[in-house]
Amino acid sequence: MGCAPSAPDGRPVLPSSLCGLDLGAGEGPVPGLPQVSERDVQFGPMKFHLDQLQVLLVFPRKDSQCTSFSRACEKAGFGCTVAKETKAVLDCFLNNHPDIVIIDHRNPQQLDAVALCRSIRASEPSGHTVVVAVVCRTEREEVSVLPLIASGFNRRYVENPSLMACYNELLQLEFGEVRSQLKLSTQTRPSRMSWATRRGSCWVRPASRRRWTCWPPSSPAPSSAKKIRHYVSIVRLCNSISKTDKMAEYVQADGRGRRVSTQRRHSSLARIHSMTIEAPITKVINLIIAAQESSPAWVTEALDQVLETLRAAELYSPQFEAKDDDPHASDLVGGLVSDGLRRLSGNEYVLAAKNFHQGTTSSLHDVPPKAAEAMENEDCWDFNIFELEAATTKRPLVFLGLKIFARFGICEFLGCSEPTLRAWLETIEAHYHQSNPYHNSTHAADVLHATAYFLGKERIKQTLDPSDEAAALIAAVVHDVDHPGRTNSFLCNADSPLALLYNDTAVLESHHAALAFQLTVGDMRCNIFRNMQRSEYRTLRQSIIDMVLATEMTKHFEHVNKFVNSITKPLAALEEDSEDTEGGQEAVTTMLRAPENRMLIKRMLIKCADVANPCRPREQCVEWAARISEEYFSQTDEEKQQDLPVVMPVFDRNTCSIPKSQVSFIDYFISGMFDAWDAFADLPEVMLHLDNNFKYWKGLDELRQRGLRPPPEVVL
Repeated sequence: MGCAPSAPDGRPVLPSSLCGLDLGAGEGPVPGLPQVSERDVQFGPMKFHLDQLQVLLVFPRKDSQCTSFSRACEKAGFGCTVAKETKAVLDCFLNNHPDIVIIDHRNPQQLDAVALCRSIRASEPSGHTVVVAVVCRTEREEVSVLPLIASGFNRRYVENPSLMACYNELLQLEFGEVRSQLKLSTQTRPSRMSWATRRGSCWVRPASRRRWTCWPPSSPAPSSAKKIRHYVSIVRLCNSISKTDKMAEYVQADGRGRRVSTQRRHSSLARIHSMTIEAPITKVINLIIAAQESSPAWVTEALDQVLETLRAAELYSPQFEAKDDDPHASDLVGGLVSDGLRRLSGNEYVLAAKNFHQGTTSSLHDVPPKAAEAMENEDCWDFNIFELEAATTKRPLVFLGLKIFARFGICEFLGCSEPTLRAWLETIEAHYHQSNPYHNSTHAADVLHATAYFLGKERIKQTLDPSDEAAALIAAVVHDVDHPGRTNSFLCNADSPLALLYNDTAVLESHHAALAFQLTVGDMRCNIFRNMQRSEYRTLRQSIIDMVLATEMTKHFEHVNKFVNSITKPLAALEEDSEDTEGGQEAVTTMLRAPENRMLIKRMLIKCADVANPCRPREQCVEWAARISEEYFSQTDEEKQQDLPVVMPVFDRNTCSIPKSQVSFIDYFISGMFDAWDAFADLPEVMLHLDNNFKYWKGLDELRQRGLRPPPEVVL
């Protein structure tokens, strides 16, 4: 390939797509950059420097198999670490970022290899790690490897303590999966690469409004696992600017007059564009976007259609278009394949807009003065739910529900009276277990408050319809009704009736949704849906169920990934291109109001509301942490008493570090999700509390405190 003209100042530029570039091919050494060695691997235009591979062996006891793998690592020249306990494994993985993890899967009673692999896959640096399961040799029929693959394993090794067998396995891994993952990490992380200009003996990244910093002499570009993997020199230049860079400029140039908020949202956008909870579909989308940058216009347009299809919420749900003259096909599709809802286009998918004025007819009667006083600032994020809990003798859901539903005009929308709504709220609250430290009606009221707060944000008001608002508020009220104070895993391990009923799948969430509708439609006194048209009720019911099921944490990263890749990133690109033009704003509105996108937004909304405790003011955050910890402690106690598998061993009341658990929870589940939600909805107060609370828990952890408060002489 020939060389394109350089930038005006002569700097070499690295485009966002590395595909097809001649990087240092046949051009001799580049002064100031380290030269590749004989062990370097050529991948298209790039050369990878293979430093010593690191292997983590996970065996509960040191047997002949573990010893053979250790000796094989030594023979192959690999670094090797052996760990026995789950906590030690995760700490070692996060600290050392091994290339290969070999886990003993032969004895589930001693080591839950599946749970450990899933924990590793949920952590930040695991995207390009090869995980191997050591399984028992058996004389029976060969079993399927699909369960291992679904759990996150890349490969299966049938036990064989022979040194040469282990050695050959490691060599195959090095020259197979490890190198493939190394190449993939470069393809899927183009934003980690940058350009630099040589200044004397240094390579310098110029300081500009894009916040470039300086590289030290001969500094390489790090990979996603923070290891030095490759050095790149460029002989073919490109003057294109990546979408990420242009998006950053757009965000910085936002002229709304809120400089601090803009800088914070810039930070949120930057973080979501480097999120490490990448799913395979995300990698495919990134590769297609990279290919678009150097493709002809007709190819780019075709790939845009591919991206639009890939970003659909349900990739494997076929879109049937039965012919009008074939009623049999239409009936079969409607009766056997669909979920019972008539799929309509555009805004017909939701309930028809009704003419009503929010908050004009409903009134609040018989509210105790203390409760009314506690709810004065319920439209603010710093609203204190615990004051309302005390003022209502642990019945905050009824009173807060009446006020918020009146503010949003839900009675008018549903066509029900206030006494019916009040009877419904009382029925739902009565089925929350007040004996639960955390999952009680106060938690439901807190989630309702957060949901209402999010619904009041300008972008969400412009995107969602009254039907979406009603579904979100109702889902918030019922989302944990009849929660037993135990996790899904506990119920499955204990063979509880609910787990048997729901086949160990989304047990609690399915129960919450089902019971909520049973309680509602089974009693005319509290049936808030009784005056709705059947089609409207079916659509609203489906939306409520979808939101309640979205609170199940096993699909957390899937929901966040869909939101980022279907909403946040496309929205940023549209806003970048629109430049505040009327046509551009119309394109943004059309994209956001598409039925599948509104569904993703509602899922994200209730997920953030459900786990917003770390984003609350300090004292509320600490109280919620105390309550959830006590509930988990109680579960661990019961698991030990009943000789059940301990689902969360760290939540042992005698050894648990609450600050460490909070830091981990925020790191792995909260930060990325709220960065994406903040970039969409603009939540400065929420993010400020999250940052401050993270620093608080981190400070306690660094002081080696296991409790909720620092020593009296320390101020955090």
